[in-house]
Amino acid sequence: MTITRTDLAELAVFAAVARHRSFSKAALELGVSASAISHSLKGLEARLGVRLLNRSTRAVVPTDAGQRLLKQLLPTLNTLEEALSELARNSDEPVGRIKLCAPRGAIDSLLAPVLIDYLRRYPRMQVEVVEQELMPRLIEDGYDAALFYGDLLPKEMIGIPLGSPQRYLVVGSPAYLAEHGAPQHPSELSRHACIGYRLTPHHHYRWAFAADGNMLEIEVTGPLTTSTPALYLGAAEAGLGLAYCLEEEVSQKVAEGKLLTVLEPWCPIFAGFSLFYPSRHQLGSGLRILIDMLKAHYPPRINEKYSSIHQVKP
Repeated sequence: MTITRTDLAELAVFAAVARHRSFSKAALELGVSASAISHSLKGLEARLGVRLLNRSTRAVVPTDAGQRLLKQLLPTLNTLEEALSELARNSDEPVGRIKLCAPRGAIDSLLAPVLIDYLRRYPRMQVEVVEQELMPRLIEDGYDAALFYGDLLPKEMIGIPLGSPQRYLVVGSPAYLAEHGAPQHPSELSRHACIGYRLTPHHHYRWAFAADGNMLEIEVTGPLTTSTPALYLGAAEAGLGLAYCLEEEVSQKVAEGKLLTVLEPWCPIFAGFSLFYPSRHQLGSGLRILIDMLKAHYPPRINEKYSSIHQVKP
């Protein structure tokens, strides 16, 4: 039987599913969708004329034939992976494309200084950076890696903390506060117009506060919901309501007196930004080098205390 490139790809898919006993975990490792994994395996089983996996709603388990194939296949795949890794390590210069996404704040403060130096050093690399305030769907949207808020990373992803912890503040214009008064406790926000913040297309963010070491989440309502900093800060400055935003985003307007802070004793500190990606096994040399440069530029945070209170619920 002649081995084709399709056979090799599908055998690698089978090995990943059999090792993890999970379509979703195998999809994360390989950087493809679970439906693509399922389609690939059906094609392999059809050509071989052998059922390799028993599937149920609870588990994916290799059949006897699948176990025999896996036992012979894994040493070969490991040898190929080691050969490719050795080739990448010995390559003089990385070549390829990387697609990243991040909020504007992370691009400006963390990514830009390192990426410009990276592109000078490695002119054969091409990098696409997409500005995105919403939490990305890394695999589905075709990103190799992303920068996002550290406390919100999906558990299945590998995250590397970058930069310093950051604080959230609640702000309003002097005119709004003069008319409606300043809330003295987060529970009073229900009586105020609040500018909503959205992290994903399906997740309306609850404002989070730290109270005596506990998490306090407040559902807010108001005239506007957005994920764009310029829009929610502009709306707050125009007196449309209170906004919940990063301290560094609003520090200039606070210093100028255009916005005032409220509820500061309850305003939390969180972990800051992290770079995240699906699997170490799928890193190309170009992305690996960029990650190493980011880690060198932003050393690991040691013994820093922050309120880990931000969560995205499925």
